[in-house]
Amino acid sequence: MDTPLVNHDTYDDEYLRGILNGVKTIVMVGASDNWNRPSFFAMKYLQKKGYRIIPVNPRAAGTEILGEKVVGDLKDVPGPIDMVDIFRNSEAAGKITDEVIALAEEKKIKVVWMQITVRNDEAAKRAENAGLKVVMNRC
Repeated sequence: MDTPLVNHDTYDDEYLRGILNGVKTIVMVGASDNWNRPSFFAMKYLQKKGYRIIPVNPRAAGTEILGEKVVGDLKDVPGPIDMVDIFRNSEAAGKITDEVIALAEEKKIKVVWMQITVRNDEAAKRAENAGLKVVMNRC
């Protein structure tokens, strides 16, 4: 699929706004129940902005983070997903992105978002070639 090239060094505000206005359900891979971790703050903030956040963390599976049940694996998330937000390192983001690509059609995934300091250009290219929008190294 031909996807417009996105400059991953600097994102146009319209591109980011379009993504954030077009998603409702976000899966957060690497979510933490530790209140002082960045993923906890991000989850809380996004919930306050009206997004449904589904946390994915194999070590915390079955527990709750901020009122949402933690799922152990991306493939086990029920229902459609609009965006996958990756709170893991850049290397792990490659494998997670490949999982997202494999599940994209079934789960209706539209976006892969890699958090601040997380960047994997090869994974981004694979995701864009699969028709997904990608954001890297952004909070």
